[in-house]
Amino acid sequence: MGRLLGLCGLSLLIYLMVFSALVDRPLSLGVLRLELLQKTARLAVLPSPKLVILAGSNGPYSHSCVVLSAMLDMPCENAGIAVGIGLDDLFARYEPLLRPGDVLYMPMELQQYTASARSYQAAVDGAFLLRHDTGILAQLPLQRVLGAGFCCTLADLTEALVEMPLAARGVIQPARLLSVEYDEQGDRIDNELSERNVALLAQLPRIAPSARAIGTGYGALLIARFVARESGKGVTIIGGMPVDYASATIPSGVISAIAGIYTAHGGAFTVLPNMSQYPRADFFNSEDHLAKPCQFMHSKFVAQRLGVLLHRPVLPPPLSVLRLAADCPSAAGD
Repeated sequence: MGRLLGLCGLSLLIYLMVFSALVDRPLSLGVLRLELLQKTARLAVLPSPKLVILAGSNGPYSHSCVVLSAMLDMPCENAGIAVGIGLDDLFARYEPLLRPGDVLYMPMELQQYTASARSYQAAVDGAFLLRHDTGILAQLPLQRVLGAGFCCTLADLTEALVEMPLAARGVIQPARLLSVEYDEQGDRIDNELSERNVALLAQLPRIAPSARAIGTGYGALLIARFVARESGKGVTIIGGMPVDYASATIPSGVISAIAGIYTAHGGAFTVLPNMSQYPRADFFNSEDHLAKPCQFMHSKFVAQRLGVLLHRPVLPPPLSVLRLAADCPSAAGD
């Protein structure tokens, strides 16, 4: 029995050594981590009061700091990262960079609220937290530390063994990939309007969670605690709805449940008259991702609403913004 336990311990040690110190995935994970590092670095030097957009990919795809910054006359960072990166990870990185007077707009995807504690144990960022960011990992709950410790499989090792030599030869260049996907304020810029996606989008189902699922999710708990902490130190937190198809049915009470997560913990909440819903022709490749002209149009509406809530004058958007926003398919009804 002792020998068996010894072999198990040795296997575990080898596993941890391999995935924490020897192998890496510069494409499948490296691009995401570099995106997060770039956004964090820009936030660190952005003067206050600043505007920060925080969500999953709905943030950079469907909201534009180019538009919001110009209309509200505030420096802006689009700090949203793909759903799957744990909110606890994002909050640990971003919280030290938020100052009294800063404004944080959070049009979080619905699945961010309903995410379970178990899903966080298997979150995709666990692997790069273990490999590169142990300081951040140490700030997270024990279940996250354990999840990161057992993050990886034989398939992950295979990916790493393929990606590492390619990165060493310059075939994989995360910085170059990101430079054609994002601008210097964190907005997504490759979401061009195309009719090719309309047929695909028409086939994608959209099932919204219930108000109860929203209110009882582990993600909702993390968001509520974050709102309370940041509001307590003088950061203005405003929750909002993510963009969605106009045909989507939002169950009764969902908006109230989301609003309560913010307003009950010191923040505010706003919803556009159209509930941030648009025809499918306005979208790029999913219900959370608007095509660029519609991204600009939606951001114009958001800026007007935020200006009212913040008691700030709203400047006219630049002519270039108006011209591009006019190309959004639904702009004719604007």
